[in-house]
Amino acid sequence: MEKNYLLTPGPTPLPPAVCAAQAQPIIHHRTPQFQAILKEVTEGLKYVFKTKNDVFILTSSGTGAMEAAVANLLSPGDTAITVEGGKFGERWTEICKSYGINTKVIKVEWGKAVEPKEIEKLLQQDPAVKAVFVTACETSTGVSNDMKAIGEIVKATNAVLVVDAISALASLDLQTDNWSLDVVVSGSQKGLMLPPGLAFISVSEKAYKLVEVAESPRYYFDLRLAKKAWEKIDTPFTPAITTIIALKAALDIIKQEGLENIFSRHKKMAQATRKAMLALGLELFAPEASSDAVTAVKVPEGIDGEKLVKTMRDTYGVTIAGGQAELKGKIFRIAHMGYINEFDIILCISCLEKVLHQMGYKFELGKGLQAAEEVFLK
Repeated sequence: MEKNYLLTPGPTPLPPAVCAAQAQPIIHHRTPQFQAILKEVTEGLKYVFKTKNDVFILTSSGTGAMEAAVANLLSPGDTAITVEGGKFGERWTEICKSYGINTKVIKVEWGKAVEPKEIEKLLQQDPAVKAVFVTACETSTGVSNDMKAIGEIVKATNAVLVVDAISALASLDLQTDNWSLDVVVSGSQKGLMLPPGLAFISVSEKAYKLVEVAESPRYYFDLRLAKKAWEKIDTPFTPAITTIIALKAALDIIKQEGLENIFSRHKKMAQATRKAMLALGLELFAPEASSDAVTAVKVPEGIDGEKLVKTMRDTYGVTIAGGQAELKGKIFRIAHMGYINEFDIILCISCLEKVLHQMGYKFELGKGLQAAEEVFLK
């Protein structure tokens, strides 16, 4: 008998209610019935974003919302700061360069969080900076950045703070309004427990002033069109109807559990995962800035990291993530966000122990499981 378990940092597992919602007959998007759903999910997203700002739904992956942020806020020749501490921080720089933005890059050692003072220093050096692009949770390295501290710094300037919260939203405490996060982008396939295909973007009043004057080319991702359409509770283009209906089901689950309970659950699973890895003699990749959404672990000396991940997936049906770019084969990543609970973590640790043992790594069987159970039993 074959069973599959998904513990990757996107896509994450889908709750049965979300799967069932996608099986409903499709309805037309220019109808009062769909408008009611659209209004409800938009209000639900504001609850998850912790914002009173506009939140727009895009039919794309999260990268579409990242591109929308750049295209709508900036004009060719403008100056922006990008923080590169992993694969997805680099994406901000790549998108900015595609739009002719003068990019000041803060290079951060992979596995470390950005020092907010580095951002403050650059802003003081160049008052012409219009936007600061940061990743809240860098899933390629398992790092969380201090968005509250960064928000305090940027709000005192004319620049806007743009946050990639694709894996952070509904996974980590992210207070859009309280922390002065001007633009927050996210995607559907992480903490929101949906398939890929939807992106979300919140825009503050400060940021929307830039949207109105930006001269970068934009059409499908033009937030002015999205704002105008929303006046009639509508979207400018055909939305992903079925996935938005599923979003309603996901938001119902999130509201029922409560955001603070979700964050607490994620934190406990993260602690259990990390304690288990240390008990097995493994080294965490980001011990000083570990994210509660995903844990990155160094592959032990003499073990083939790619084979480890492949064996867990193809032989035992337990899918975790390997490293990306320069970390390929050097780390593995276990997600603990969304529709994942403590018994998923226990199962994952059990499989990891089994495969490591088979590959010749020396440790006491069950030590990781015991360490995780001790956290869960507290």
